[in-house]
Amino acid sequence: MKQRLITLSQNYVTALRTHLQPGAPARLLAAQGLGRQAVALGIATLELARIHEQALVTLNLSPDKKKLVSRAESFFTEANAPIEETHRAAQASEVHLGRLKETLGQRTVELAATNRQLQRGVVRRKVMEEAAVKTGQHYKKCLEESLDLQKRLRQLTHQVISTQEDERQSISRELHNEIAQTLLGINVRLLSLKQEARVNHKGLKNDIASTARLVAKSVQSVKRIAREFGTL
Repeated sequence: MKQRLITLSQNYVTALRTHLQPGAPARLLAAQGLGRQAVALGIATLELARIHEQALVTLNLSPDKKKLVSRAESFFTEANAPIEETHRAAQASEVHLGRLKETLGQRTVELAATNRQLQRGVVRRKVMEEAAVKTGQHYKKCLEESLDLQKRLRQLTHQVISTQEDERQSISRELHNEIAQTLLGINVRLLSLKQEARVNHKGLKNDIASTARLVAKSVQSVKRIAREFGTL
C-alpha cells in the first residue's frame, strides 16, 4: 500500500509538471486517471490535497506564479473529481442504505408484531380446540348418562305399571270373589227363609224380601266398584 502511494505521488508530480509546461496542452485526462487511481487506493480529498502540495513543493511552484498556480488548481480539481463523484455516490448509497435500514427496521417491527399476533392466534386456537374437545367429551358423557337414565326410567316405569296392573287385577279378583260369594250365600239363605215364611208370619216375609233387594243392590254396587278399580 505504501509503495503504491509513493508511485501515485511520483506519477502526480510527473503529470503535473507536464501539464504546467509552457505551450503544453491541458492534460486533464491524466489528472482524471490519477484521481481514479486514488479512488482505487481509497484516498480521500484531503490526502490528495497533501500529494498536490508536495508536488508543488517538488516543482518549486511559488504563489507569485499565479498563472501556473491556477493551472495547477485546475489539475487538482480534475484529479479530485473521481474522488468527489465516489464520495457523492457513497453518500447517496449511504442515504439509500439508511432508508433501506429504516424500511427494514419498520418491516422487522411489523413482522415481529404479526408474529406475536400469529402466536397469540395459535395459542387461542389450541385453547379453543382443547376446550372443544373437553366440551365434546363432556357433552358425550352427559348424553350417554342421560340416555342411560332414560332407559332405566322407562324400565322402572314399565315395572311399576306392570306391578300396579297385577296388583289391581289381583285385588279386583279377590274383592269380587270374596264379596260375591258372601252375598251369594246370604241370598241363598234368604231364599230359604222366604220359603219357610210361606207358612209363618206375613211380616217376616216382607223383611226377607226387603233384605233380598238390599243384597242384590249391594252385589251390583260391588261389581261396579270392582270394574272401575280394574280399569285404573
